[in-house]
Amino acid sequence: MAGIDKIEKQARNSPENVSYTDMIKLCTHYFGEPRSGSGSHNAIFRMPWAGDPRINLQNKNGKAKPYQVKQALAAIDRSKEK
Repeated sequence: MAGIDKIEKQARNSPENVSYTDMIKLCTHYFGEPRSGSGSHNAIFRMPWAGDPRINLQNKNGKAKPYQVKQALAAIDRSKEK
């Protein structure tokens, strides 16, 4: 199993080549359990700030969708600022 730091580094270097399960681990680490049960096809994570924003991760052939990886990384960066 890859460590959180290793997954985050891989996601930043190559967002199009991150496994769905690794992104679930990363988002669970930063945002807690998914709002809806983490299924094999998608998971929704609540963000810890006002406005009830969410990150939706979808599985496409075992990989997370690149634009969703970028959204998750932006949310992680924002959560680290606080």
